[in-house]
Amino acid sequence: MKILVRIVITAAAIGLSAWLLSNYLNVVSDGSTGGMVLSTLVVAVIYGLVNMIIKPIVQLLSLPLYILTLGLFTLLVNALMLWITTLISNADWFFGNQIGLEVNGGFWWFVLGALVISIIQMVLTALLPKKLKD
Repeated sequence: MKILVRIVITAAAIGLSAWLLSNYLNVVSDGSTGGMVLSTLVVAVIYGLVNMIIKPIVQLLSLPLYILTLGLFTLLVNALMLWITTLISNADWFFGNQIGLEVNGGFWWFVLGALVISIIQMVLTALLPKKLKD
């Protein structure tokens, strides 16, 4: 049950971020509401898997930079995870470019997108009842 709640929260965070940063962060879908929801859920699953598998390795390898910057390097690691998510979801072999996440504008939009997604996830998780958090 907790994994489904986390996927829905991540999907909501990605959807809200795409709405807030609509010129630079886009969820690719067929244009219908159901397609947008499905696409956002698929991107949320990919983002969660990237954060679960790749992020701990990157954090361990960049531990000196975390210490040197007093944790601010987290923003760059989160931007890297968002970039990897866009690479995976926009690949030609993955749903034929009908589902995915696009970030236009360059490096700083990855950083801002990752920051907005993280803040929205934190707020939505704080609003959950204690029963669903544990």
